[in-house]
Amino acid sequence: MDAAAAFRDGLDRARRAPALVGGTFLLTLLVSLPLAIALQGMLAAQLGDSATANTLLTGTDYDWWQEFLAHATGLGTTFVPSIIGFGAVLLDLSNLLDNVPLATTIAGAVGAWLVLWSFLSGGILDRLARDRPTRARGFFGACGAHFPAIVRLGILALVVYGVLFRFVHPVLFASAFGRLTRNMTAERQAFAVQLALYLMFGFALIAVNLLFDYARIRIVVEDRRSAIGALTGAARFARRNRGAVAAVYAMNALLFVALLLVYAALTRAIPTGGAGLLALSLGELYILARHFLKLAFAASETALFQGRLAHAAYTAAPPVLWPESPAAEAIANAAGPNP
Repeated sequence: MDAAAAFRDGLDRARRAPALVGGTFLLTLLVSLPLAIALQGMLAAQLGDSATANTLLTGTDYDWWQEFLAHATGLGTTFVPSIIGFGAVLLDLSNLLDNVPLATTIAGAVGAWLVLWSFLSGGILDRLARDRPTRARGFFGACGAHFPAIVRLGILALVVYGVLFRFVHPVLFASAFGRLTRNMTAERQAFAVQLALYLMFGFALIAVNLLFDYARIRIVVEDRRSAIGALTGAARFARRNRGAVAAVYAMNALLFVALLLVYAALTRAIPTGGAGLLALSLGELYILARHFLKLAFAASETALFQGRLAHAAYTAAPPVLWPESPAAEAIANAAGPNP
């Protein structure tokens, strides 16, 4: 199977699994709902029955917003103007590349989401690999069966990502950037250096992400129990099929960029006043589409792995042949023409 076929197969597998798309979207909503309710309480306490509250029903008051942020603590500090529309996407990307630590309350929600996703990922990959409904019993059975190995793999992933953000990121953006731009006088040149460093760090994140993606796939598809064994096997598979692995990743990434461009265009088309519900609905549709692409990404990687390595002809045991010895031939001859 080539990369294009794996990419198309991944889209088809995700399309044939609407319950997975809806379920992952609902999971994200349930994890974020307590934070939304807590933030709503903060806003209600700040606004009360003031005239500003009535103004915010039909538009935005940035003066009040800045005043709220000036006195906000904890979760309230995350309620910034850039969370609206496409600005939230850019904010997430900027925080990732600049290694901005999460707020404590947000970190708790992200941790809970990661634990839930680790549990469900075994069932999700199993459903995508089988490309047929597995029902609740089969789905959660696969979740439980693969959860220990996936958790151990997740701990290894946290260690690797921790090294990247704790040690590699400061070396690139504190030490190297300072040395490379020390004698520069043009801001354009300094920006070019920073962009190059962003690309280097981004490629490192992509490489680690690919490695652990295929390790999870090997755990599920081949029913492995060793996280380290799955990781080394994934490294061998990625090295031997690096062209196809990179192509599948690139095609999925381009599709995600296309989604971002469409979302950015639609958010810019929303009128400034009286469009709160429309903006919220558009944001939820974007999150739903993003979950579909995430599943399609995993499905295309799974399809490539199954097509290149874990296909039936590869995994089936060799046929048992009768040993060609004189004694065996004598037994076959004595049994007659139809033994």
